[in-house]
Amino acid sequence: MARINGPVWKVSRRLAFSVLETGEELQKRQTPPGQHGASRRAKLSNYGLQLREKQRIRFMYEVNERQFYNTFIKASKMKGVKGHNFLFLLESRLDNVVYRMGLGRTRRAARQLVNHGHIMVDGKKVDIPSFIVKPGQTIEVKETSRNMPSIADAMEATVSTQAYVTFDKEAKKGVYLRLPERNELNAEINESLVVEFYNR
Repeated sequence: MARINGPVWKVSRRLAFSVLETGEELQKRQTPPGQHGASRRAKLSNYGLQLREKQRIRFMYEVNERQFYNTFIKASKMKGVKGHNFLFLLESRLDNVVYRMGLGRTRRAARQLVNHGHIMVDGKKVDIPSFIVKPGQTIEVKETSRNMPSIADAMEATVSTQAYVTFDKEAKKGVYLRLPERNELNAEINESLVVEFYNR
């Protein structure tokens, strides 16, 4: 299985963007990694801005290059705003929905839960992180996995969930109610730059 490994905080500093969406990676140092990081903030060309935005979104959702591009192609064939559809598809990935429900402290942790077969969709085990969840489908933790310490820790750290998902902490079950609206997603990203990047 292809996946993104490496130090997340270093990536966040290089992209000047919180990949974990918490902002904690940039609190201590905001300069790019490396000995001369403080002097390396050069003005980017249009192509550079587009590439950086693509990398920001790709690393935020922890999707490899091929999956990212294939998702964009799929979004391009849908009705509506291409950039919005692209983000909605990324949000509908099973690993992301599990993360949004608070079962994993990070998307990487949520992906691991899916990979190891701890998650069920509509009563059936699904171990494919890129599985697209449809509105109305039920996500739950497999009965034999409900007492996992990592899940308990993640739920304890989760204060609230997004409006487009519901989650019952007692039953460890939730529903993907609907597609998110654009204003419910990260306001720092500019998906139109990704559309420009692929439409060059």
